[in-house]
Amino acid sequence: MFEKNLNISLLLDFYGDILSERQNEMLSMYYNEDCSLSEIAETFSISRQGVRSVLKKGETILADMENKLHLASRFIKIRDKSTELASELLIIKSNINNDEISDKIHILIDEIKKMVDY
Repeated sequence: MFEKNLNISLLLDFYGDILSERQNEMLSMYYNEDCSLSEIAETFSISRQGVRSVLKKGETILADMENKLHLASRFIKIRDKSTELASELLIIKSNINNDEISDKIHILIDEIKKMVDY
């Protein structure tokens, strides 16, 4: 369940703007702020079932967009590969006695980290 919640949060980051303001807010409250259905229902003055319906519809819209565009999955692949490359550079850096090359490797590692900071 945690992975699903994290996945929806990521999809919200990528595609949340295509949802209605109400859908986006409810999904954000549920997945990012860990609000219960009852808390969201009270905030929007609707039933818990109404909240559930909005959440399910929003989840479907987000999943459909990801299935079409694959932006989130590409981001994850790039982030994971970048982390792997940065780790490899650290290993190389630790085996180099040349300060100039070591400094350049450090700069590259910093640039990779900046690229994938999420």
